[in-house]
Amino acid sequence: MKLGFDLKLEQSQKLIMTPELRQAIELLQLNTIELDQYINKELEENPMLESTEVLDKEESLEQHSDVEIDWSEYFEKGNSYEYKNEIDKNIEQINFESFIKYEQNLNEYLLTQLNLLKIDKVEKEIGIYILENLDDDGYLTKSVAQISTDLKKSKVIVEKVLDEIQKFDPKGIAARNLEESLLNQVEVQDDNIEKIIKYHLEDIAYNRVDKIGKSLGITSELVLEYLDYIKSLEPKPGRYLSDDNASIKYITPDAEIKLIDGEFKVILNEVTGPRLNISSFYKSMIKTDSDKDTKNFLNDRLNRALWIIQAIEQRRNTIKKVLESIVKFQAEFLLEGEKFLKPMTMKDVAEDIDMHESTVSRATTGKYVQTPQGIFELKYFFTTGLLGINGDVSSISIKSAIKDLVENEDGKKPLSDQRISDILKENGTRVSRRTVAKYRTELNILSSSMRKR
Repeated sequence: MKLGFDLKLEQSQKLIMTPELRQAIELLQLNTIELDQYINKELEENPMLESTEVLDKEESLEQHSDVEIDWSEYFEKGNSYEYKNEIDKNIEQINFESFIKYEQNLNEYLLTQLNLLKIDKVEKEIGIYILENLDDDGYLTKSVAQISTDLKKSKVIVEKVLDEIQKFDPKGIAARNLEESLLNQVEVQDDNIEKIIKYHLEDIAYNRVDKIGKSLGITSELVLEYLDYIKSLEPKPGRYLSDDNASIKYITPDAEIKLIDGEFKVILNEVTGPRLNISSFYKSMIKTDSDKDTKNFLNDRLNRALWIIQAIEQRRNTIKKVLESIVKFQAEFLLEGEKFLKPMTMKDVAEDIDMHESTVSRATTGKYVQTPQGIFELKYFFTTGLLGINGDVSSISIKSAIKDLVENEDGKKPLSDQRISDILKENGTRVSRRTVAKYRTELNILSSSMRKR
């Protein structure tokens, strides 16, 4: 066999991931907040880029800069030379102070009540230490013995201060366990309620009504009345004042689907792709400036600015195409609700709009749309399906049907998973008992034995 070197020419096609293409893919995957941060960073670093809103404001100032004002006529209309803003009393004015609100956290709220007590310096020190050792749910994380050791105070004084704090609002605060918290919230003088809380908390969790009735020698109907009262008590008395509830979380949808003249229209929000322009000032500098380095810098920034504008516009078009395809598949859902949500995969949408499945996945990640049925993440519309008489049925519509059946069932004879499966089968959807149990668990619905009244 002869070994040697040889030169050959071959033609081949390869997909090369250029830096621009890679960044365009990343730009498509960004959610609203990430896109806003990305654009703000580019506006700071690239002088060639300008927001359309800024340009509009500058143009409006230029338009009105040459307007002459007759000051003598202006002052004749007023009683003084002070500036007075004309207010239409028929228009309701927005008071921005109403949007600024400070809410006390749990520790501050309880500390305010502690300061109102007539106690000495030592007791106040113990009270502050107790408040500092409450968790977000309002439970005391240290025992009286530990607090006594830490502060080098007697257990009697610690117990005394703790008893006072447990009378604070919200009721049930500073308890050492669930039993103590519930007992501190009970306002009805009834020994049976106290006995149920002390000895039958586990039976309450598993809905063992008959066992509780036999233990106390009372009827099941009376037990249910007691349980309804106990379940109305707050198991986590401090959670509504914890720091976790201080921040308001909201969603800005990337688009809206509206029914206009009997047809659904996709309207993109400006946050999906803010309008950017090339700065006319720096663009003219490329032609007029004689410095070579300046021209090279501006040309480089111009190319990047043009690419960003093109990438954002392409992002808008891709999201709009995906949404229009979703509308095509899910028109019944948009009109009637989640019971009419059809099974749909990303492959279905990708084939419909002639794009790759991975592109559809990126276009739907972290994106939200406002519909006549509410605000949904785009991923919500992609669901698996089960076989039905009139075609495949989505898992979400089956969950909705299960939820409705449970809500309308007889509390004395709750529907078992097998019975729910049979009813769905009678309505044209074949769902196994195991699948019903799975969906019921995902909906946080208790089993039939625990729902029985």
